[in-house]
Amino acid sequence: QVQFVESGGGLVQPGGSLRLSCATSGIIFGLYAMDWYRQAPGNQREFVAHIASDGRTNYAGSVKGRFTISRDNAKTTLYLQMNSLKPEDTAVYYCNRVPAWASWGRGTQVTVSS
Repeated sequence: QVQFVESGGGLVQPGGSLRLSCATSGIIFGLYAMDWYRQAPGNQREFVAHIASDGRTNYAGSVKGRFTISRDNAKTTLYLQMNSLKPEDTAVYYCNRVPAWASWGRGTQVTVSS
C-alpha cells in the first residue's frame, strides 16, 4: 500500500524556518522523482518543489532561494527546508511521487503569522 505521511508543520513567525518531512512506503522510493505541493484555503493545490531521482531540483518562483528540497533514499524520506517564511506560505503541504499517486497524504499545516 502506497502511503505518504507528511510532518513537521506548525506555527512560525514571519522570517522563521521549518523543516518538513514526508515518510513514504509502498514505493521504490529511489526510483521516483518527488514533489512538494501546497494548498492554501480557497486555492487550488500548487507545485512547490521537485527533486529528481538523481537529485536535480527545481522550484516554484515564489519559493526559490528560500526553500530547499532534499531526499534520503535509505530512509525513503523526502524533506523540505523552508527559510525566510512569509505569511503567504501559509498552507497545507503535501508530497507525492512523479507521476502523482492518486491517493494523497493528509498533509501538514504550516501557518506563518505574527
